[in-house]
Amino acid sequence: MKNRRCLDCIQTVVRETRAYDARVSTTRDLREGEVTYVQGSAATPYALKNIGGVYSCSCPAWRNQSRAIDQRTCKHLKALRGEEVELDRVGEPPAGGSSAARGGGAKAAAVKKDVPPLLLAHRWEPEVDLTGWWMSEKLDGVRAYWDGQRFLSRTGNEYLAPEWFTDGLGAEPLDGELWIGRAAFQETVSVVRRYDKSEHWRRVKYVVFDLPASSAPFEARIDALAARFGDGAHPHTTSLAHERCEGAEHVERRLKEIEGLGGEGLMMRQPGSRYVAGRSPTLLKVKSFLDAEARVLGYLDGKGRHAGRVGALQVELPDGTAFSVGTGLSDAEREAPPEIGAIITFRYFELTPDGVPRFPSYVAVREDFVWPGAPMKGAKAPKAPKVKAAAVEATAVAPGGVRRFELVEGNSAKFWEVAVEGASYTVRYGRIGAAGQAKTKEAASVAAAEAEVAKLVAEKTRKGYVEAI
Repeated sequence: MKNRRCLDCIQTVVRETRAYDARVSTTRDLREGEVTYVQGSAATPYALKNIGGVYSCSCPAWRNQSRAIDQRTCKHLKALRGEEVELDRVGEPPAGGSSAARGGGAKAAAVKKDVPPLLLAHRWEPEVDLTGWWMSEKLDGVRAYWDGQRFLSRTGNEYLAPEWFTDGLGAEPLDGELWIGRAAFQETVSVVRRYDKSEHWRRVKYVVFDLPASSAPFEARIDALAARFGDGAHPHTTSLAHERCEGAEHVERRLKEIEGLGGEGLMMRQPGSRYVAGRSPTLLKVKSFLDAEARVLGYLDGKGRHAGRVGALQVELPDGTAFSVGTGLSDAEREAPPEIGAIITFRYFELTPDGVPRFPSYVAVREDFVWPGAPMKGAKAPKAPKVKAAAVEATAVAPGGVRRFELVEGNSAKFWEVAVEGASYTVRYGRIGAAGQAKTKEAASVAAAEAEVAKLVAEKTRKGYVEAI
């Protein structure tokens, strides 16, 4: 009898264990950066992601919510992670709670944002003499306004930095950049947009360059910042270095140096100027390449190595000019491209006579940009824009001249140069900032050399290289 009772107990434990396993076997969590796919009502599976502690789903129910992205959920995420886990994550009570308590739905009250009064720059025009101006490197980081309690973006979105990162910044407003390093913009964005205040912030520096609330002239403000944050006074914050500009040749020399190291350009500040909100002629940016924003309209299929994924983004400028951006996208971004309607930042060399950006290269999704004008036109995917001959110029190199092309993607920064002398031509290539390797070839004639060089130039531009000034 005793053995029988023991057997009953064992069987009960087995049944309860199996029931528990059945409940949890269908739920699991997503690791940081992981993507998984589930089949929904659409023909294409939905992608579920965990990026920086933000869980997302590509289904319409998740994408069309008016809540902040870290407070959205859907039935697919609930099924994957467990309903209670998901509701706890987004701060939503179980089914039956009031819609006001849940905070969701189309009628949820919009969160009022505090848009910081930032000083914004104009582009430098060569007729402006910069002699005596203050010159500093233009950091390719994330602009961040410290209001005494938190970091805010240009449009008032908060960057959730850990307390140990902001400790000691003080109550006085600061203007600066959250920055990891040159050519690390995308990495910086991925860290500062996280919602988990993670240890990833230890790679970030807050580089301050102004005191917005001070009425003192610029020189006094940068001296005050150097006294507070110079020489390692703060573990995660430093002041930006400035130097006096000696003239146009100094600007050209310093710009070439910064861009050769993978930097973005220069910022010029008028001596004695005050901090004012909005665009001011007292702050100028100097860059070889221009940048702008465009809105994603659709996608072009990839070919060759990119077959089966996105080859290029179809985009439009605020004035309606449509073109495609295929350079600068990583393999991961081609697999999961920016959503239709997303605003992206791209770099380009100049505008064609038709107003189309020449040699556009994708940089990143831009979330703090307010798109001007009317909403997107039509729901149909646009036709692929015609590629004009002016978009890729494969002209011959002038005798004795050199054409230089550069490709900067992620942590890679490469150059390629070509020079023609009679019927021979020399190519030099390597990492930007290094001497590189050189090879010389002899063609059958001068015309043949020019034709071969034109073919090489066209090949490089197709791969995303852009011609440097």
